[in-house]
Amino acid sequence: MPSELTLSLMVGMGLDPAPRAVMEALTDVSVSVGAGGSTPSGFDLKFATSKLSPITTQLLPTGYFDPPTRIVIAATLSGSTTVLMDGVITQQDVVPSDEAGKSVLSLKGEDLTRMMDVIDFSSMIAYPAMPAEARVALILAKYLPVYGIVPLVLPSVLINVPLPNETVPQQSGTDLQYINTLAEQVGYTFYLQPGPAPGMSMAYWGPKLQMAIPFLATPPPLAIDWDGRSNVESLQFSFDGFKKTRFFVWVQLPDVPVPLPIPVPDVTPLSPPLGQKDPLPLKVTPLSGLSGYNPIQAAAIALAKTADSANVVTGQGTLDVLRYGSILPARTVVQVQGAGITFDGEYFVSTVTHTIKPGSYKQNFTMQRNRLVGGNSADPASYGLGQQLPAFSSSAATATPALPSPGPALPVPAPAGPAVPVNTGASTASSLPASPAG
Repeated sequence: MPSELTLSLMVGMGLDPAPRAVMEALTDVSVSVGAGGSTPSGFDLKFATSKLSPITTQLLPTGYFDPPTRIVIAATLSGSTTVLMDGVITQQDVVPSDEAGKSVLSLKGEDLTRMMDVIDFSSMIAYPAMPAEARVALILAKYLPVYGIVPLVLPSVLINVPLPNETVPQQSGTDLQYINTLAEQVGYTFYLQPGPAPGMSMAYWGPKLQMAIPFLATPPPLAIDWDGRSNVESLQFSFDGFKKTRFFVWVQLPDVPVPLPIPVPDVTPLSPPLGQKDPLPLKVTPLSGLSGYNPIQAAAIALAKTADSANVVTGQGTLDVLRYGSILPARTVVQVQGAGITFDGEYFVSTVTHTIKPGSYKQNFTMQRNRLVGGNSADPASYGLGQQLPAFSSSAATATPALPSPGPALPVPAPAGPAVPVNTGASTASSLPASPAG
């Protein structure tokens, strides 16, 4: 079967295609994409070199691969191009060998958030009368002309505008540290999504979405033990019965002499149930560490923390992209079929690792969801569910223990936010075909 995959590598601020000698020496590409937050996405490129190769005699001495050289990695499958990584080199590793052509050059790097973490602006920049959303947008604006980073900043539940006569917010730490701090204060997350075209990225600052995006193409279902339609090499699941925690906050109601414990819901419009059976929470604990936030911020953080603890079902697996017929993206929802009715259904893809070698393109992925037993499908052949299960009753109410002393009284509103687009790939200017698939 002719290869349907081509790999593109662009180097430098001008994003020039890598020389042919570089592409011929490239033996291994690894790209790791996470769900955002404090852990950046990264890459690792390995090249076969020798004493007389152009990489050793020309490119390395002239600084062609010196940090922080920009690297863009894109893969084209069946005419559709996906930008896998837009980042910078952070480290070089060289492993010489006595055998000709067996020396290895390894280039490690991170996404462009690395360039947001180089200058500490503590007490150097003030943001008078600017809410967190405006501060984040202003910080990200300076990276647009240099790196093509387009901000996508979603307002929080309640925009808090600090009065200049009361307080003037000042930046603490680097741009990346400050952006992540502002995200944590409202239960948000921050990450860079490369694409849709090489040289462009979307900087997402908003709620932790765990839902399908209706107007975007849904990745094909992951099928295991499904006769000739199986498209994954391995798939396994785990149910952690003690992970789910019933968090509660103390709320002081009018005309009630004592504060009352109010449970925080683990399902919101941004984190809907991905199944029918709600596991019983086996741990009950009050939320702590919220005294420094206003009530709306505290409620948003509480909802985000509760939603995270509700993801008691996890899955991990490996697939061959040429067999799967598509590139599985991170931070999206995918269907699983053939794993049995308990673990079939929708999952949120939290991390993806791309491993590309000559003639091979595989992905390792992890998934999670907050329910057991997937929902019903009108087409059992498409989603692997033959019948709709009877409705499961809600988990029995868990007794809430009394605390030695009440905590702060907090309202618990349900936040709402718009759906977030996930970029698709666009064609690259040049590409080098991979070796034919097996």
